[in-house]
Amino acid sequence: MNPSAPPTEAATSSATSPERMSGGERRAAVSMSAIFTLRLLGLFLIMPVFSIYAHEYAGHTAMLTGVAIGIYGLTQAAFQIPFGMLSDRIGRKRVITIGLLIFAGGSVVAALADTMTGVIVGRALQGLGAIAAAGYALIADLTREEHRTKSMAMIGISIGFAFWLAMALGPYLADGIGVSGIFWLTSVLALVGIAVLHLLVPDPRQSRLHRDAMTVPSSLRQVVADRQLLVLDFGIMVLHLVMTASFIAIPIALRDAAGLDPARISSVYLTVLLGSVALMMPVLMIASRRDALKPLLVGAIAVLALSQAALATLGGGLWVAGMCLIAYFAAFNLLEATLPSLVSRIAPSDKKGTALGAYSTAQYFGAFVGGVCGGWVLGRFGVTAVFGFCAALAGLWLVLALGLRPPPAVTLRLLRVGTVSEAQAGELAARLLAVAGVVEAVVVASEGVAYLKVDRHRLDAGALRAFSESGA
Repeated sequence: MNPSAPPTEAATSSATSPERMSGGERRAAVSMSAIFTLRLLGLFLIMPVFSIYAHEYAGHTAMLTGVAIGIYGLTQAAFQIPFGMLSDRIGRKRVITIGLLIFAGGSVVAALADTMTGVIVGRALQGLGAIAAAGYALIADLTREEHRTKSMAMIGISIGFAFWLAMALGPYLADGIGVSGIFWLTSVLALVGIAVLHLLVPDPRQSRLHRDAMTVPSSLRQVVADRQLLVLDFGIMVLHLVMTASFIAIPIALRDAAGLDPARISSVYLTVLLGSVALMMPVLMIASRRDALKPLLVGAIAVLALSQAALATLGGGLWVAGMCLIAYFAAFNLLEATLPSLVSRIAPSDKKGTALGAYSTAQYFGAFVGGVCGGWVLGRFGVTAVFGFCAALAGLWLVLALGLRPPPAVTLRLLRVGTVSEAQAGELAARLLAVAGVVEAVVVASEGVAYLKVDRHRLDAGALRAFSESGA
């Protein structure tokens, strides 16, 4: 990495309009969002239906079904940070290309499999193609500091869209082309992602460290020692554990209790997802306006636990299941939107990327544990026991979340301050802290960047801009 290299193409093309994304930045954000969508759609498509088709594979057991669904999380958790570090050495695009090729190869292995072992190997390879960290690093290379949050938000929206699309299309595709056909389709989606990467994503003029978007290994010890962040990491692990375990049981429950075939399950998922959004959006907007993130977190966890408990205990067929699932998905979506924001607020300003890297690792590990535990519980105790297990874990998370301190009402802001020495960096941080609305300031001399936490309601934006314009 070369801190003195020229700025990115995106930055130079719009140096005169810092308030607006340049064409290169927009193209980078949109095309990288498309790549994330294609890859995650491939991961998620089998989740809503695999448990009702798993009996077609030799060696099928409930436990192995869960392993097949969740195994991608183990390899993703193990390799995403190393792949991100490798991209520093050999280039972002090269690592992303390798990851997508591994993902495509894993999809082919799963498509050709006629045993559960073959599917598990294929799904493990899918997760091994872990491009998330390298992808976030590339988008950071291609965007200026003031537009990076917006670009990352676009990728976050694309991830949610991929999940929704998979829930709606997975059962329909399984009914039409079979599970093996879905795996063939996912291999094609990975190859399309490679084409998008090389045809549409701009080439960065430099690749350097971005502490707001990348994991810094030397900072991991401090991040994992923070009790507040550990509770959030445990929370995202439980959230994805519950999701994966639930999707072992939900298709079976809809088939057996409600008598639905796979094609009709698609319409149920779509209806449930739309209903959950209608329920979620007003709550999210009110909580955001009032800056009530902790009450939102606690309330959503409580709904998560209650919805799982209701699935475990209530009868009544499709309507009752549908209402429980709407509540579950509303809570899930609220938590997916809220938890990263809480991590950003709590983590030290220059360690946000590291904190989110640990958080993401916990998320994928939770998907793996959810597959293993959900499959085991299903095989030993049945469908309703899976929901009861999920409710108990969500209840434990609720107890821990009640002990969290309310997060400060701050946002992260990056400011390019130019070349400074180590001594000047400390002095500059003190001067930045004197600006109204700046509550935390860390200046990293080797990067020429100030990492700030600001109260946007009190911030003197003009005084802050003066530091950037003068090169401090």
